[in-house]
Amino acid sequence: MPQVESSKDHIKLEAMSTKASISLKKPSKFVKHSYENGELVKKREEDKEAKMESKGYETSSWVDNNRIAADEVVSEPSTPDNVIRSILRPDGERSRKSRHLNEESKGGDTIVELEDDNPFKQVTHEWHETNDGDNKLASAENMENLKLRSTEHTLLGIEAETKQEAQKVGKREPENTQIKNSDEHDLEDFRVRYLKDQLIRARLYLSFSATRNNAHFIRELRLRMKEVQKALGDATTDADLPKNAYDKLKAMDQTLIKGKHLQNDCTAIVKKLRAIIHSTEEQLRANRKQALFLTHLTAKTISKGLHCLPLRLSTEYYSLNSSAQQFQNQENLDDPNLFHYALFSDNVLATAVVVNSTVTNARDPSKHVFHIVTDKLNYAAMRMWFLANPPATATIQAGESDSNLKFRNPKYLSMLNHLRFYLPEIYPKLSKMVFLDDDIVVQKDLSDLWSIDLKGKVNGAVETCGENFHRLNRYLNFSNPIIAKNFDPHACGWAYGMNIFDLDEWKKQNITEIYHSWQTLNHGRQLWKLGTLPAGLVTFWKRVYPLDKSWHVLGLGYNPSVSQKEIESAAVIHYNGNLKPWLEVGMPKFRGYWSRFVDYDQAYMRECNMSP
Repeated sequence: MPQVESSKDHIKLEAMSTKASISLKKPSKFVKHSYENGELVKKREEDKEAKMESKGYETSSWVDNNRIAADEVVSEPSTPDNVIRSILRPDGERSRKSRHLNEESKGGDTIVELEDDNPFKQVTHEWHETNDGDNKLASAENMENLKLRSTEHTLLGIEAETKQEAQKVGKREPENTQIKNSDEHDLEDFRVRYLKDQLIRARLYLSFSATRNNAHFIRELRLRMKEVQKALGDATTDADLPKNAYDKLKAMDQTLIKGKHLQNDCTAIVKKLRAIIHSTEEQLRANRKQALFLTHLTAKTISKGLHCLPLRLSTEYYSLNSSAQQFQNQENLDDPNLFHYALFSDNVLATAVVVNSTVTNARDPSKHVFHIVTDKLNYAAMRMWFLANPPATATIQAGESDSNLKFRNPKYLSMLNHLRFYLPEIYPKLSKMVFLDDDIVVQKDLSDLWSIDLKGKVNGAVETCGENFHRLNRYLNFSNPIIAKNFDPHACGWAYGMNIFDLDEWKKQNITEIYHSWQTLNHGRQLWKLGTLPAGLVTFWKRVYPLDKSWHVLGLGYNPSVSQKEIESAAVIHYNGNLKPWLEVGMPKFRGYWSRFVDYDQAYMRECNMSP
């Protein structure tokens, strides 16, 4: 049995065996350290597996320090390939089980240290402490190099699988990259995410005093950051990256390793990361508020074309004589046997689309009557448009809003929104009427609405129960006892925009007075904020007849996920929201349903340079 005469000889032997284990193949034998008769000796055993199994140890992973006595630790040299495979394990089995042995062995004969991040198991004696500085530095460098090599191995594996998949499907690069392991985890766009992670780590090192005071390192780090940022660009997938992106990734990794040697204070890194997360969350909240404000502002703005159009029309209208300013078929306005629509808007072009789409899809346009009400500013323009562009044989009435109604309820800034609660007063001779918003498009004949039996209800509408924010608690203040006592917070809301109203039932149930009473109770906006829908929800509570959803599809002004199947099967599509189809912010995928009913060849449209 060979014996070691001195600790120095043992240290030299250990250093040689550690370095050699990096390049040599795995030996068939393993080394066991122990003391016999007060001296350190090394034994070589022939049958490792049988020996470990007899002790009850697992032979496929690092042994647990709680299961092995300090004087009987088995050490197995690992090759770089073994290390890479162990690092790539998804469960991190090796890194979890590599721990310092408990310090109780300090009282014994041998101290064995297992580095948490180093895949090589080093066996050292307590006598080594005086001469282990160089060995620790070499071990740290080996550890970092192995980590870098494992990353390269991972990326090369991804690249190889990418090329194989590309050859299978006949493409140069697939959209997603994968790395297959025991759990078949998908690493989609690994390089893009890894480059972004490198930039975050680089910014961290720029903020620490230990690295900031090293001018050479800071210059190198800034150079690497510029290279990575240039390589990353606007790429969102690995396929978007340039060919030299991998080289930049490796160069940045080497620089970050240097930074890790300069700054090893984990507490400072954690504090800095928390500060970055907090700052990012604050910035995100501020950006969301700004985006919401700008969206609302854009929705209220008027483009040059929409501003030009009513001016041109108004000028032309006042140049006509009084007889030319009158509409045809005015005798149909009070005929209860016809199909009457109420449309309140100050947008000439939007109103024209509603009327044109309704008439285009009507079986008999001559039976359809449109009662249009606008404000004083757009009164002449609205009339001139329909005088110049009469909707086939349909009847048009374009009037100005009654200012007397405004004083009965001054809470509303928009008089036109307020009018919908006074339909029987405005049209006393009619029995049924369909209310239309100006941001809808009609795709089917609506005359069947008048044949629906509302079963004693006043309002026929499509309910909106599919989404949580359409429940009553989204619109009403249920912390107020008046609201909590009279309404169910989880009850379904319903949609304004296309509603059939039974005006006879309206009068019987005195709906307008109910509306006034609720407006009085809402003094100081304690029950709900301004808006027509909350007021309608409380006014028509338990007085709504649910229509089939195909009559009215909503969300084209805010929800890009509305399916084409729903849109094409709907009688009416509604651009409710801020993304109106006549605005530049409108969603292009839905704009075509609206713009097909706009005549851009019309003379006034060309004069105002309006185009699709």
